[in-house]
Amino acid sequence: MVFSSLIFLFMFLPATLALYYLTPKKFRNLTLFIVDLVFYSWGEPMLVVLMLVSVLINYVSGILIAVNRKKKVLSKVIFIISIVLNLGLLGFFKYVGFIGETLNFVLPFLNIPVLQVALPIGISFYTFQTMSYTIDVYRNTVKMQKNFITFGTYVSLFPQLIAGPIVRYEDVAEQLMNRRENLAQFTSGVKLFLIGLAKKILLANQMGVLWDSVRESGAAAGAIGSWVGIIAYTFQIYFDFSGYSDMAIGLGRMFGFEFMKNFDHPYISKSVTEFWRRWHISLGTWFREYVYIPLGGNRKGIGRQLINIAVVWFLTGLWHGASWNFILWGVYFGFLLMLEKLFLLKILKKLPAAVGHIYAIIIFVLGWVLFYFEDMGEMWTFITRLFGSAGFLPSADVTALVLSYVPLLLIAGVASTPLAVFLYGKIKSRKVLVAFDTAACAASLVVCTASIVSSAYNPFLYFKF
Repeated sequence: MVFSSLIFLFMFLPATLALYYLTPKKFRNLTLFIVDLVFYSWGEPMLVVLMLVSVLINYVSGILIAVNRKKKVLSKVIFIISIVLNLGLLGFFKYVGFIGETLNFVLPFLNIPVLQVALPIGISFYTFQTMSYTIDVYRNTVKMQKNFITFGTYVSLFPQLIAGPIVRYEDVAEQLMNRRENLAQFTSGVKLFLIGLAKKILLANQMGVLWDSVRESGAAAGAIGSWVGIIAYTFQIYFDFSGYSDMAIGLGRMFGFEFMKNFDHPYISKSVTEFWRRWHISLGTWFREYVYIPLGGNRKGIGRQLINIAVVWFLTGLWHGASWNFILWGVYFGFLLMLEKLFLLKILKKLPAAVGHIYAIIIFVLGWVLFYFEDMGEMWTFITRLFGSAGFLPSADVTALVLSYVPLLLIAGVASTPLAVFLYGKIKSRKVLVAFDTAACAASLVVCTASIVSSAYNPFLYFKF
């Protein structure tokens, strides 16, 4: 992981940028497509074939749907076949083992052989992207893409292929054909990329070390240490995923693309409803546009709306992973969203803002417990520790560990709020800030590089999603 990160930062990315800008504009999509395939084949060359199959299915489906639009039955059949093929590929590679294990648990006499299939990196993201194109062509909200290279570039764009944001074709269709790269956009992309890199390396990784240490200490952590540990994981998953999203959006800008914002300081939320408007925005948008609204949204009465919410959140949990804890996590948030829709949100709006913040923080911290532990026994043991089953005070070793991380926990807390962005906005017009920006970017790259080289701990939480 360390070697790959350094190769990407100091060899692959500079070479790709140079090649891209040396290429005449009309061939830049081709250059990007080739580079995307090289990038994706880095870890496992055979996975490129699977992605190209997904590209081909939706490219052909889009054309067939468009040219047969007046033949409504035929176009609908083609559309349904494309959806079945997309979900079939995703289901086989992501859920076939989970389905086999579940059937063997419920019906042990069947003794079904459980297939262990390696999960292709990024399949959840690019499957949703390709489906968004086919669905929108079927709805006639976007024009079919006749150029295979252009469509392939959209699906395989390496900046956001692995960790999102989930880019809908509708949002980048014009950019794929007529983007105008400029220095200001490129510069802002570099800054955002380095901000994301710092989030990942300097904050997420360090919070991950603390969480792993506390979790592995078991009962010695006590209730206090356990709460600190899961708060560290709460920061880790935010800075890991939002960091990668920032890097993806920044890389996109370097190549002339503008991708949607994927996080908007979710930990300042005052309700679960607000939290999910701020967290993983592209995934929420996808489920709203392609599941919730087609099911009827809020247009068919409160009863139907609650059912639609339940369906969306079951699927949201399942999308994150082939394990019951992810389904439980989705049901947990779906239930809370239904309560807020019915009455809780009205009560929260009448209470002081601080009450809403505390409520939301407790809810999403406990939610990350469900998200992390795939083993239900381990999950329950940890939950009981949070509430004192192993005592409240941590051991001397855990106390010393926690105290050593207090400064970084405070930095993470502040960094998860809009404070830094607000202060930067107040002074960014000053000329002296140009030099400061450049120095800060250079310093960030140096420090992050040093951290990558000196530490073997560099997990990527969203590889498995």
